[in-house]
Amino acid sequence: LIIVFSSVIFALDLRGYVQWNDLCPNYEALASAKVLLDAGKMSGRVTRNGNFSIPDVPPGTYVLSVLSHDYSFDHVRIDVSPSEPLAEVRPHIFGTPLLTTTSFSLPYPIMLIPRHKNRYFSPHESFNLLGMFQSPMMMIMVLTGVMMLAMPYIMKNLDPETLDGLKGRQGKAASVQNSGDSRGLSALLAAGEETKASTPVAKSNTGSSTLQQRKSGKGNKRR
Repeated sequence: LIIVFSSVIFALDLRGYVQWNDLCPNYEALASAKVLLDAGKMSGRVTRNGNFSIPDVPPGTYVLSVLSHDYSFDHVRIDVSPSEPLAEVRPHIFGTPLLTTTSFSLPYPIMLIPRHKNRYFSPHESFNLLGMFQSPMMMIMVLTGVMMLAMPYIMKNLDPETLDGLKGRQGKAASVQNSGDSRGLSALLAAGEETKASTPVAKSNTGSSTLQQRKSGKGNKRR
């Protein structure tokens, strides 16, 4: 009973006001707002002239914040002591423990200043041509279009033998796709390997026949 009676005796009324500025010039701009102690354990409303009061605050340490729809305020640490007639006001960073204290103090009555306006909707971005071409999908599409446009010029500069080989491979691939045979792809790959393997053989045969002709020519000369 003595403890409860002493806490009632030493309870005090916290008083303060909202300092209007260019960001929030008056009560109409602020609209309805509440000042909270420890996220709502005790609270008080902001009046039309900007003042607020939280009655019967017992001794202790609290975090004071402002509940406003359109504006953000700094958090403030409040220390109420039975040995002091006024509350001690200090700046507070939200999330830091209350055990850490600072020697810097703020004036009393508590002054709250709107810091910035809350934005709930981001503005619609305008059309950006450069940003569109920075997309990987758009870059792939552009490169594909450039290759399609350059393909006729590349085909004109190819050797006739290479061009015939490409046409033959395209014809074989088309026949495999049309037939739907699962063995067609392996056959196509095997045919390509055989073609590569037969090319140096032909060259070696040609070279051996040339050597034989040279030897026979030398023999004729000796005779």
